[in-house]
Amino acid sequence: APATVRRRLASWSTLTKWRGLDGAFASPPLKAAIRLAVRAGARPRRRKSAKAVTSDVLTKLLATCATDSLRDLRDRAILMVAFASGGRRRSEIARLRYEQLSVEPPIERPDGPPLPSLAIHLGRTKTTSGEQDEVVYLTGRPVEALNAWMAAAKIESGSVFRAIGRWGTVSRRALDPQSINAVLKQRAAMAGLEPAAFSAHGLRSGYLTEAANRGIPLPEAMEQSRHRSVQQASSYYNHATRRSGRAARLLS
Repeated sequence: APATVRRRLASWSTLTKWRGLDGAFASPPLKAAIRLAVRAGARPRRRKSAKAVTSDVLTKLLATCATDSLRDLRDRAILMVAFASGGRRRSEIARLRYEQLSVEPPIERPDGPPLPSLAIHLGRTKTTSGEQDEVVYLTGRPVEALNAWMAAAKIESGSVFRAIGRWGTVSRRALDPQSINAVLKQRAAMAGLEPAAFSAHGLRSGYLTEAANRGIPLPEAMEQSRHRSVQQASSYYNHATRRSGRAARLLS
């Protein structure tokens, strides 16, 4: 895949620089060769998750976490926090620590009781360094789900999402990123969905797709998802607009 070639070239380029050597990794002929290879290749670029986990899919997944068992409480919190915090990457959810959470003042609303609010300080992510204090917010049900899990598991420091042993013992060890993927696929199977069609990245694409469907402005959604590329984030909005737009319904 072209992306694999680019990643390996980037790694070799870095290693070459560390050794104090010069390389032709940024040369115009090499870049032109990669562009031509992409155009000549027959394999289209596929999304990391075949289907997005939009709110209707998320509702089905959450319905499988209906009991007060530790596993249901944990998986419910994982799904809700990952989605509501902007579609966090599985690595960010797996390494989330209690120390990254800070309680915020409740959100007042005229038609009901205040909603609990929580800030997540992301630290270092795929696109940022640890020096930047990237913050996203949770409000309402996701906060309640997260608090219910941490209270039941007696988590007051360290890793938030942990493995659960055969006899219901909560480990001190954090889940690995692949386990986040496994949780989503297992819940998809329990909900009667096709597990192969979903991956943890579907929560990220699903968040933006759902935001587009609900008419939330792209900049506001990107503040929560922390996408750096407007082009990448806007692709979900473009698909949602085209699918429901008048141009696609001439014969409806």
